[in-house]
Amino acid sequence: MQTYFADILLPLPLKGTFTYRVPQVLNGQLDFGMRVVVPFGTNKLYSGLVVRVHDIAPKQLNVKYIVDVIDEVPIISERQFSLWKWIAEYYLCSLGEVMACALPSALKLAGETLLSLHPDFEGDLSSLTEKELIVTEYVAKHPSVSISEIAKLLQIQKIHPIIKSLVEKQIVVTEEEIRDAYRPKREINISFAEPFASDESKIYALLDELEASKRSAKQAETLLAFLVMLQKNGNGNSFSGSVKKNDLLDNKKVSPSSLQKLLEKEILVSKEIVISRLQEFDAQDAASSIHLSEAQETAFQSIKEQFDSFPVVLLHGITGSGKTEIYIKLIDEVLKQGKQVLYLLPEIALTSQIVNRLRKYFGEKVGVYHSRFNEYERVEIWNRVLNSGKVTSGNGKYQLILGARSALLLPYNNLGLIIVDEEHDGSYKQMDPAPRYHARDCAIVAAQLHHAKTLLGTATPSLESFYNTKQKKFGYVPLLKRFAQSTLPDIWVVDMVESLRQKKVTGIFSQFLIDKIATALENKEQVILFQNRRGFSLRMFCNSCQTSPTCKYCDVTLTYHKRSNLLKCHYCGYAIEVPKVCPTCNSADIEMRGFGTEKIEETLAELFPSAVIQRMDLDTTRSKTAYQKIITDFEQHKTDILVGTQMVTKGLDFDRVSVVGVLSADNLISYPDFRSFERAFQVMAQVSGRAGRKEVPGNVVIQSYQPNHPALKFVVSNDFSEMYNSQILERRQFNYPPICRLIKLTMKFKDEEVLNEASLLLADWLRAAFPQQVLGPEFPLVSRIQTYYLKDIWIKFPKDETLHRRKQHLEELITRFRTETKYKSVQIVINVDA
Repeated sequence: MQTYFADILLPLPLKGTFTYRVPQVLNGQLDFGMRVVVPFGTNKLYSGLVVRVHDIAPKQLNVKYIVDVIDEVPIISERQFSLWKWIAEYYLCSLGEVMACALPSALKLAGETLLSLHPDFEGDLSSLTEKELIVTEYVAKHPSVSISEIAKLLQIQKIHPIIKSLVEKQIVVTEEEIRDAYRPKREINISFAEPFASDESKIYALLDELEASKRSAKQAETLLAFLVMLQKNGNGNSFSGSVKKNDLLDNKKVSPSSLQKLLEKEILVSKEIVISRLQEFDAQDAASSIHLSEAQETAFQSIKEQFDSFPVVLLHGITGSGKTEIYIKLIDEVLKQGKQVLYLLPEIALTSQIVNRLRKYFGEKVGVYHSRFNEYERVEIWNRVLNSGKVTSGNGKYQLILGARSALLLPYNNLGLIIVDEEHDGSYKQMDPAPRYHARDCAIVAAQLHHAKTLLGTATPSLESFYNTKQKKFGYVPLLKRFAQSTLPDIWVVDMVESLRQKKVTGIFSQFLIDKIATALENKEQVILFQNRRGFSLRMFCNSCQTSPTCKYCDVTLTYHKRSNLLKCHYCGYAIEVPKVCPTCNSADIEMRGFGTEKIEETLAELFPSAVIQRMDLDTTRSKTAYQKIITDFEQHKTDILVGTQMVTKGLDFDRVSVVGVLSADNLISYPDFRSFERAFQVMAQVSGRAGRKEVPGNVVIQSYQPNHPALKFVVSNDFSEMYNSQILERRQFNYPPICRLIKLTMKFKDEEVLNEASLLLADWLRAAFPQQVLGPEFPLVSRIQTYYLKDIWIKFPKDETLHRRKQHLEELITRFRTETKYKSVQIVINVDA
């Protein structure tokens, strides 16, 4: 009989796939994309994906067998896997890391060896060593014990010789165990048994019989309650429907014991069914009911025309111009062709507002996917996307997926359009862990694999995307007029130096901003305030020794959080109670300096005691529904002032916001990064766009100690073109993206001296290989995180046909460096397009 082998991909940071032998019993059962259980290492089981089945025997001896097959059908698509391969190659990571990032955790299974007593063991312990005796006694008290438990019990790492000896002495047996983490949600439904379900007269005769007997009165009451609920469920006069058991037991007239009696008498029957964890929504309107303005219609037609020439089109629509309505029209056309649409957003916060607008027109076809869903819900969405792509008509479930960057990695089969909204946003770039991919760039590749189109939408294009339009790689459609009668807000820059000199500052608020807020509140209008710092006070400061408490594990000062009354590190989570004296010099002359969102919230409550104030930052939005509640309260005008970090700058649409305040523009424009000017412009222009979006005129107040900074002037004049021209000139002069490709290597080690030596050695190798293209090594702004010292090396590659070869050479150098004995423990993080 033919012997087959399978190349298996495991969700591990290891290059390539691993070849396993296919057992004869599984011949013909394996296909690409199915999960199988395989042994890996000495005591681990993993679920891996079948990449290829073949009859080519590997060179190594003792090829391990596949243990079992998990799926009957593939759980990934061919095109999805092609995208994974491109991500791994482009971002210089392993295919296993892409798999680990893409698959929901409930689809990634891992197990290990379990020990139990040998069934023939008779209790003779005379031949055992001390450690073997300890293990045997422990195993005897437990049905099964994992290898890791034994290692912890003995407090040693090399335990396999002990296990091997016990197996050979027939004292213990080993078994491999792996559990499927995904559990379908089930519910029990109650219905009439036959012949009652089909014969109404028998039901009423039974009721009369039960009511006539005192002993059966409770059963009659339960049966009557069941009948009423059956009618309410929309079954009319039919008795063939069902009622959820939990709903029935919630009825005060129903007792568990009487229900059990009716089941035992086979009057009622129970049936367990698998149900969805996901809510269903019906469409309320047709996309054809949307009437575009003249400017919107022109842009809509222009996008369709440009798709004939360009696979990617940039829609440059100013804030409030009505880009979402154009998206909906395009989505409607693609869905009618029976294809799928992916709508990417940079923040989970945005999905809660936009999803309601999309469900209004597309109902149950809309699926939402992001990290706040639990692992079971993500598996259900994964399966719906996988199956909906196989539908040829226009009514497949989850044809339209809305989500953050992880939604890009779902198993699409038939994409027709990808929309990347707010394409400029830095949140599309994943930083940790690998793969450190940019969802916008990957979306363009995914669309090419599906022969689909990509629409990038934003009010403030990234320099990279706008540069590509200038290079005629992307199409370009401007939409520079706001929808309906709304106009762009008036923008005021407040000179904080002058305000302080005139003593017109309260806390962090200039008197000008306070007056604008007061006027808005008097007019029953709303206010959004932006501060890119969470926490109460930025730091505690000692006036005696001029120091601030720092993190034990990172080189950063601790941030004060009033609600928990702790000083916290925002990098590793380390926290201490607020000291009463300075930890360095024991002086009592200490004070809190700086303003975070928590402090701003408190100051506002003092200035405007009758206003309802809410805060939207990482601390207040940790739960799954926190975003939705904060945004809904603001939409329904239950909140007067919304204070937030960058979450409040991105694409939110509120009709009564008349004042937007940027409390500290200097934090943005003074950040030491070549993109800080661009990002400062984008953030301030975006947050300004939240004001005056409907009939309420808007005012934007930007507070700065550098009121004449060019970035602020471009924001005030809303002049993106001039901002682009000034920045692209600078990028050309110093050779930064989008002129070149930038790769950052971050080296990490706990010993600073060893790290310095290692980084200098690698930098020397890189300079020899890539002359005039290497910067560093240098310590980053935060030079130690979680006890690891950091050193950065930057490499600038030209954007030409040599890029792929240069990246391969870079990988070879890093692989060679990792073989250096002295530095083999030094970690190297590769960040392409950093």
